[in-house]
Order: sequence, then structure tokens, then C-alpha cells
Amino acid sequence: MTNISRVFTSRQETRAFYDKISAFYDALSDRSEAPVRMAALDTLAAANAECILEIGSGTGHGVDAVGRAVGCEGLIVAVDLSERMLRRARAFVDKDGVMPSAQFVCGDGLQLPIRSGCFDAVFMTFTLELFDTPEIPTVLDECRRVMTANGRIVVAAMSKEGPADAMLEVYEWSHRHFPNFVDCRPIFLSEALESSGFRIERKTRVEMWVPVEIVLARV
Repeated sequence: MTNISRVFTSRQETRAFYDKISAFYDALSDRSEAPVRMAALDTLAAANAECILEIGSGTGHGVDAVGRAVGCEGLIVAVDLSERMLRRARAFVDKDGVMPSAQFVCGDGLQLPIRSGCFDAVFMTFTLELFDTPEIPTVLDECRRVMTANGRIVVAAMSKEGPADAMLEVYEWSHRHFPNFVDCRPIFLSEALESSGFRIERKTRVEMWVPVEIVLARV
């Protein structure tokens, strides 16, 4: 994956940043992220009794939707680097006093605290592009490790594919100069998945204020 901006923040800085903004993350981001998340959830098509892992679960909107889809016979495990984001997720999922089958784990996608071969699907939105370029294969290897033999993965990420775009160039400039505030950056998502041994079944390009790709792939 060439011509991708690097990630300049440490894991400790990333954790501290998301801890700090956890209380108002939805106010900052959910209006733009929600349509993409809903499209990615439609692509995931979580079914009753499935076991699904979400990496970078944030404030819990995906956890809530998946938990209701898999029902009491299934399980959604939410992993996030930020303990405060996980607290917000727990509160959001339990807002009605009826929490679906959900577990919350503070952990890093580079080394998931999860046993191998136990998930029907892995789900990520606006998370993979937070990892530095050399780290992305490690994260995807971890995803493969925890998935069942015919497991699927759905990833939504800012996309570097396609023709040059002025807004994208401005965004990447902001990422390079203000990495503590503009932490995500566009990546070549399909290329990363294929390089890690995944077989792409479907991909969709959607427009936010930068291009976003939603990809469904299997082991």
C-alpha cells in the first residue's frame, strides 16, 4: 500500500484522546458516521445466534444493533482501546434496561485478548485506518485468527482508491499536520484485505466528506 499517510500518534496517545472525547464523541461524529455504519451493518447482515466481534466499538451503536440481531442465543463482543468509550457503550446498550448478549473488552486490535476460531464475523467501522500502515496486516491476521473457518469480515474505512479528490487532499494534509486531532487517514482497504488472505465478496463506495469503502470478505 503505497502513498498512504502514516500514523504519527502512539497507542497511549490514541487511548488518551478517545478517553478525553468519549463524552461528546457522538456530538462530533455520529451525524456523519451513522449512515456509513448503517450501510456496513446491512452488509454484515448479523443473524440470530451468531457470535460477532466488533473492533473499535466506540460508543456502542454497532454493538446495540448487532446484539439485537443475534438475540439471546448469540453474542456480540465489543473491543475498544479506550475504557471510557467502553463505559459509554455499556450505558448506551443498556439504555432501555434490556442489554442484549454483549461483552465489553478493553483491548488492542494488534493483539486481541480473544481465543482463536470462535467468531462467525468481525466488524469494524472507522477503525482500521487508525493503525499505522505496517500494523494493518497484523490487525487483519488477528481478525483471521479469531474467525471460524467460513467466517466473514465487514470493514468500513476511509478510502484512498479512485481519482484524486481535493477534499481528500485537504483531509490528508490536516492528518499530517494535526495528527492528534485528525487521527484517521484514507487507506487502500481492498488491497489490504486481499494481501492478508481474504477473498472479497462485495465492496461499496459511499461518500461522506471523504470517500468511504465498505467491504465484505471471507477467509
